[in-house]
Amino acid sequence: MSQLTICFIIFILTIIGYCSGLYSLASIALTSMMCLTLTGCLGAKEALGYFANSNVIMVGGMCVVAAGFNRTKFCTNLATGIAQMSRGSVTKMMIGYVLIGVLLSQFIQSPVVVFGIVYPMLLATSESMGLKASKVLFPVGVAIICTCCILPLGAGATVAAELNGYLESYGYTQFTVGLTDPMKGRLPMLIFSIIYFGIFAIKFAPDEPVVKTMEMEVKKTAKGNLSNFAEIAAIVIFFGDALALMFAKKLGLDSWEITVIGALLMILTNVLKPKEAAQSLPLNILFLIVGSNAIAAALSNTGAGEFIGNNVIKLVNAVGYSNYLLGLIFFIIPFILTQFMSNRGTMLIFHPIAIATCASMGGNPVGLMILIQAACLSSFMTPMSTSATPYIMGLGGYDIPSMIKQGIGFAAVSCVVSVAWTMTIFPVL
Repeated sequence: MSQLTICFIIFILTIIGYCSGLYSLASIALTSMMCLTLTGCLGAKEALGYFANSNVIMVGGMCVVAAGFNRTKFCTNLATGIAQMSRGSVTKMMIGYVLIGVLLSQFIQSPVVVFGIVYPMLLATSESMGLKASKVLFPVGVAIICTCCILPLGAGATVAAELNGYLESYGYTQFTVGLTDPMKGRLPMLIFSIIYFGIFAIKFAPDEPVVKTMEMEVKKTAKGNLSNFAEIAAIVIFFGDALALMFAKKLGLDSWEITVIGALLMILTNVLKPKEAAQSLPLNILFLIVGSNAIAAALSNTGAGEFIGNNVIKLVNAVGYSNYLLGLIFFIIPFILTQFMSNRGTMLIFHPIAIATCASMGGNPVGLMILIQAACLSSFMTPMSTSATPYIMGLGGYDIPSMIKQGIGFAAVSCVVSVAWTMTIFPVL
């Protein structure tokens, strides 16, 4: 039996385990990681390395910073103020937070960082309005994921250069991606995402957590009187962390360094005691990210992506070169594959296939490349899709069926809108 076959079997059993509800998602993810290691699908050193993954460290640091901020009167007052500005309207409140998340997602390339900044205030506001985390976290979290880097601002300004790099590496330079082309291709989805997640998505969100939420320990540290100095320190550290994350490259720091520094400052300024900081670390979320990243890596290492990619080439050759049909193939398949592999790995597989397809007929690959980018950056239904998803699932108390139930409608519409619009303004032929 090949390692690819073994990996697929373990993967399928993992999905069944996630949906069964018999054990925590983190337990299943780590069990699968160990099975992949024992069967040789994943190297032991590589598996160990995922415990020190930058996203894991970054999420841990953000949770400590968020716990410190949650202790401030400012956080409570801000949440109450936003609720009052909304005049009791949940829709207005949701639109406000969706807009904040989407805006930050244009400057910060990592959705998990943006979500870490937004969720403490969102939870505080929703609590003051009598809403559970399960009702509000999915819409805001997925809006952040799906709109990442659409506008040519901050991290989004590098998207065109990245796509041109693929064209240059393949030697197909008859066409180039303009700075604003990715925005032109994805702008309808930006508008649709704001409308859908701000107004409609909350209607499909569960009133109560489907599974036990992982915010219990964070909330334990959210109450307590702080000294004036500690109050001011917590506010400065939280918003300072957010600003530093926006300008991380200019500061010459990695995102995980910034969040760890923020977490340490929360302790050193007596906002949190060391024990409280430790309690605010959501181990289930962190272990779920570790296991999910390992599973995604194993699928990539054993050639699952290449196997699917080769079959995509056969499918393209079979159906011919219809403009919209090509667009549909190069959106749906990367979107599905990215639920189980890293978005970067999926793009590395499909961009060359799209370029080769267009080169064979002298066509323009820009539209297909933008669709692949959009599909890969819009993955959100499983813990393996992006590190932000386990974060959202853990705090919101969602399981995979509830994530699919909430997201399937949006995914279907986003596919139709993205393909129809992008292939109209950037046709292959």
